[in-house]
Amino acid sequence: MLKLTSVKLLDNLYKKFKISNLDDSFTLQKLINRSMDLYVHNDNFRKQINEWQNLKSSGSAL
Repeated sequence: MLKLTSVKLLDNLYKKFKISNLDDSFTLQKLINRSMDLYVHNDNFRKQINEWQNLKSSGSAL
C-alpha cells in the first residue's frame, strides 16, 4: 500500500538532486523510501540524520 503525501523541499537542494540523477533511474521516491527504512532500522543512520547541521534554516522546511 502507498501513502500519498506532499512535502516542501529546499529548491536548490532538489535541483542538485535532479541534476545528479540525470543518467540514473534513482528517483526521489526511492530516496525517501530507502531513507525512511534506514531511519527506522539503523540507529547510526538515525543519529546522523538527527544531528545533520549542513542545511540552512528555512522554517518548517527543515
